[in-house]
Amino acid sequence: MTDSEIRTPVGVGVGGAAGGGVVVAGGTLPPAGPEAGPVPGGPSEAGQSLSREAFRRLRRNPVALFGAALVLIFLLVALLAPLLAPYDPVAQILKGQIRPGSFPGPSHAHWLGSDSLGRDELSRLIFGARQSLLVGVLATAVGFAVGMLLGTVAGAFGGWVDNLVMRIVDILLSVPSLLLAISIAALLGQRLISVTLAVGVSQVPIFARLLRGTMLAQRQSDYVLAARSLGIRRRSIVLSHVLPNSMSPVLVQATLSLATAIVDVAALSFLGLSGSDPDVPEWGRMLAESQSFLSTAPRLAFLPCIAIVIAALGFTLLGESLREALDPKLRR
Repeated sequence: MTDSEIRTPVGVGVGGAAGGGVVVAGGTLPPAGPEAGPVPGGPSEAGQSLSREAFRRLRRNPVALFGAALVLIFLLVALLAPLLAPYDPVAQILKGQIRPGSFPGPSHAHWLGSDSLGRDELSRLIFGARQSLLVGVLATAVGFAVGMLLGTVAGAFGGWVDNLVMRIVDILLSVPSLLLAISIAALLGQRLISVTLAVGVSQVPIFARLLRGTMLAQRQSDYVLAARSLGIRRRSIVLSHVLPNSMSPVLVQATLSLATAIVDVAALSFLGLSGSDPDVPEWGRMLAESQSFLSTAPRLAFLPCIAIVIAALGFTLLGESLREALDPKLRR
């Protein structure tokens, strides 16, 4: 066997193909290097990361833009309520115009009229967004934190620890979320913190199961096996690699859970379990107070309902679009 036969693999020609490719038995391999084009099905030519690619897809998705616009409006109204509200939401400025079964309707000075106590309805709707946002965010944060803790423990240790944590989660899942929130709020008393904890605890099983399942899938990845073969400790693998790579679906679920939290908070307030000051505007309580005036002033019920639907719809559309944008199976 000559030196040229040793140096040349079977089926590969000694000379290069036109354009710098390598001739093989079945054809020509594309040239390697900076002049080579993008690999079909591989990373894009710009080498975009998953987050940057997801943001690009969100900008081109009209549903995502519409949901983001609704969320932005809701956030601005809640944060700038003292500047946007034309009147004090507690002041009974139109009390003298109230007649039996009749309230002041929309006018130039009061665009949405007043409620049964002579308070400006528009101002109360604007301040009600602040209350719903505050309780909804805090409740979602409680569910996210506790659920992430349980999911991380179950996904990292496995075995009997996983079975114990999942049985606790199954017990919570066996009770409908709204019924569980009502029970917790009734046991803790009519306080604002009770509503926050009630809604937060009802969301714990969702985050725990989602994070645990994602971490179990990541544990079988090649990079985890490589880290184990190098002798890296389990805690470092979980905290530095598995957990960060498992957070994307959990963050998307947090956006969707905000919509559920807003609806649940309104439901608890409608049932009289909010426990906060009755004069503080809250969409669920406003809806409950309007039940006695559906025949004479139906707008008092329609307006808070529309506000709840718009806020929940914005977070739902944004969360669903974010989930689709981060799904690797839908990337082109």
